[in-house]
Amino acid sequence: MKPEQSATVSRLIAAFAVAFRERPLSPAQRHVAYRALLDTVAVAIAGRGEQAPRFLRDYLSEMTGSGRATAWTTGERLPAEAAALLNGTAAHMLDYDDMLPPMVGHPSVVLVPPLAALAEMTGADGRRFAQAYVAGFEVLAKISAVMALPHVVKGWHSTASIGTLGAAVAASVLLGLDEVQTMHALGLAIAQTAGNRQNFGTMAKSFQVGQAGSVALRAALLAQRGFDAPRDALEGKYGYMALYAANEDLTAALDTLGRGPLDFDAIGIDVKKYPCCYALHKPLDGVLGLRAAHGLGPDDVERVEIVTQKRGLQPLVYTDPKSGLEAKFSMEYCVAAALLDGRIRLSSFDADQVTRPQVRALYPRIAKREVDGDMLPRWAEVTLHLKGGAQLRRRVDTSRGDAQDPLTDAELVEKAEDCFAFGGLDLPASAFAAEVFALADQRVADVLGALRAPESRGEVVR
Repeated sequence: MKPEQSATVSRLIAAFAVAFRERPLSPAQRHVAYRALLDTVAVAIAGRGEQAPRFLRDYLSEMTGSGRATAWTTGERLPAEAAALLNGTAAHMLDYDDMLPPMVGHPSVVLVPPLAALAEMTGADGRRFAQAYVAGFEVLAKISAVMALPHVVKGWHSTASIGTLGAAVAASVLLGLDEVQTMHALGLAIAQTAGNRQNFGTMAKSFQVGQAGSVALRAALLAQRGFDAPRDALEGKYGYMALYAANEDLTAALDTLGRGPLDFDAIGIDVKKYPCCYALHKPLDGVLGLRAAHGLGPDDVERVEIVTQKRGLQPLVYTDPKSGLEAKFSMEYCVAAALLDGRIRLSSFDADQVTRPQVRALYPRIAKREVDGDMLPRWAEVTLHLKGGAQLRRRVDTSRGDAQDPLTDAELVEKAEDCFAFGGLDLPASAFAAEVFALADQRVADVLGALRAPESRGEVVR
């Protein structure tokens, strides 16, 4: 048997990627991809004032100089790899980007930044962007369904550590790589794959996500130029599945790539309503729903009890957060802020909000626990024990914004408007959204041009 014939799993992915370029997407499918583009850009804009994107921008400007892709946070032109790194880091900074449940991670933040940068670099249009996005999504969904849960439990940050694989495939589709080149791109991406959950609550968490998309872009561009890698880097004896997973066999899952309904349609994308860890969304829906329905305030509640599925509390590592980043992974803070303010928004994680004495005073009244059972599907049950002895209970199986209960386009635009305003961008989010939703035959570079600094558009700076 020839060496190239033995790379069964990688070849299945590569063959799918090549064939998928010719598979037509429906207008509805493309629209979902454009929604992902809008949402990811919006949350990156919202995060542009954070320290990590600013530090990274300074570093990249010194290191790389000018280029052909847009830094969404500043409007500068950077090399594609640098733009993917910066945009991906900023888009994950506020933990407001979308989710893919089987991945236990965030798909668009590793797919959109490298694809947008490559699309600007190559002149690709919206159809080509959407085709590549969906192909990368399919690979993420298939691989994640087999190995993501134990991978995450072990301590990997799946958005980065699995996301690199889907991003490399997506970049390969956009660049039009052949099967061998796509296998090389996968191998080169695996050579750079990392990301662990120990970094949660710090700038490093977002950095490793930005890095995942950036190295996937680098891998595809190197493969396009003839740079090779093992064709069995995914399934080989010392490959990804042996070292990053538990040697699960991906063959059956990947054999269905491109056959029948897409996971992109069947699973969909969960868009975040709150700018914090996804493990908090169902508890917050429960707390805020009960508070609104019964007109309650913190003085009416003696105790809050939250019960969720096995390992549902695992990411929530901060019980007494000192910063906005830590507060995004704190059940205590988010529930207390929801009770006190009646809402959770971007400004909820400002430093002066997190350290409020009236919020911290509620922490001892908040109890949380997990129950035995499956980790998926996720759920949460909230019980408010009121002063006087009454109890109010609500179970939440579907978060608002999930694929099963999606935000409308109008609601997504409202989120973008809040993000643009929070990030201080003087650009109407509704106008930008209209351009994104009509992307199709337009060049991605032309639509993203609205984000560029005046000098990058050839305009006179006044």
